[in-house]
Amino acid sequence: MAAHGSVDRSLVALLALMACLSCAAAGRAGGVARQRLELRRHLKRLNKTPVKSIKSPDGDIIDCVHVSHQPAFDHPFLKNHTIQTRPAYHPEGLFGGNKVVSQTKTPSMAQLWHQNGRCPEDTIPIRRTTREDVSRASSVKRYGRKKHRSLPNPMSVDPDLLNESGHQHAIAYVEGDKYYGAKATINVWQPKIQQSNEFSLSQIWILGGSFGADLNSIEAGWQVSPDLYGDNYTRLFTYWTSDAYQATGCYNLLCSGFIQINNEIAMGASISPISNYDGSQYDISILVWKDPKEGNWWMQFGSDYVLGYWPSFLFSYLADSATMIEWGGEVVNSEPDGEHTSTEMGSGRFPEEGFSKASYFRNIQIVDGSNNLRAPEGVGAFTEQSNCYDVQNGNSNAWGQYFYYGGPGRNSNCP
Repeated sequence: MAAHGSVDRSLVALLALMACLSCAAAGRAGGVARQRLELRRHLKRLNKTPVKSIKSPDGDIIDCVHVSHQPAFDHPFLKNHTIQTRPAYHPEGLFGGNKVVSQTKTPSMAQLWHQNGRCPEDTIPIRRTTREDVSRASSVKRYGRKKHRSLPNPMSVDPDLLNESGHQHAIAYVEGDKYYGAKATINVWQPKIQQSNEFSLSQIWILGGSFGADLNSIEAGWQVSPDLYGDNYTRLFTYWTSDAYQATGCYNLLCSGFIQINNEIAMGASISPISNYDGSQYDISILVWKDPKEGNWWMQFGSDYVLGYWPSFLFSYLADSATMIEWGGEVVNSEPDGEHTSTEMGSGRFPEEGFSKASYFRNIQIVDGSNNLRAPEGVGAFTEQSNCYDVQNGNSNAWGQYFYYGGPGRNSNCP
């Protein structure tokens, strides 16, 4: 009789266990279904219905989306926004005094997708986001966002704090004044990335606020980021945040914020051609400035393309002005196997190698309170580990204020 009772109990326990397992499986399946739905919704939000689509040689699809249907207008504050088709003011000195330089024209930069077509008037080119793109992110919510603490803070005296996030930099910077924009001509390379979760970029940072949770930042330049794009192409990018990368902002047009007006240049699309070691050199010029009339922050690529603007309401400090400008390179050092990564910054060569070997920023300028574009004063240089990535400032008639920067990452002096 006792044996019979214990069989019953075992049977009940077994049935209960099976029920638990099937519940867990159902829960997992429910979770997967929820994730799929979330992913589908997110892709639908990002990929607006195009007027025309262009297949790029690098595998991207570029969608030509009507200018009034772009992701920016998903923002609740932009529901009734009237698009500014051009800035009220350009910085003074942008077009003057450069006539001699412009005659020695460097070959013009293009984006690869141009080989297969162009977007019509009243549309903007948007790189289509794929399911794979979003799946590489840690979550749908984090897709297209930088990790926290990825900012070079030359004011910090604690090197441990700087390396904590695994981000390393080699930059030139100015601070101590009010800045209303910045410009630079940036040498374009294709640095090697060791791990797919690392990246290498070269950019301008326009910063406001402290380096705490209230940091405002507008960023623009080129990057190689396998995690974000699924390949190793060098791509034009922008970024913005108003709370130190926590909940606001994103790369390119991957959230509502930046309003694009240009139908020729796609954010996040690959740049061509790129520089060769000891060979042809290519660079791009980027200007970001605050329109003194409307207060929006505009971006211009090269001398011909005004791309669009970040409305000033996105920011707290930058609604007024920036307190610091930085130019330079950044990589992620994820310390695979406890060693420094061999992800390259710039050309992967140290500054001493100079022109056609090391990467450079030239004609670095700031926009002052009178809306004048001019050379910055008191430029500092900063790097966390100069034996891994370094920076060297210089000054010349042809290049104005410039610097070489970068490095190979892991080497005998950077273990």
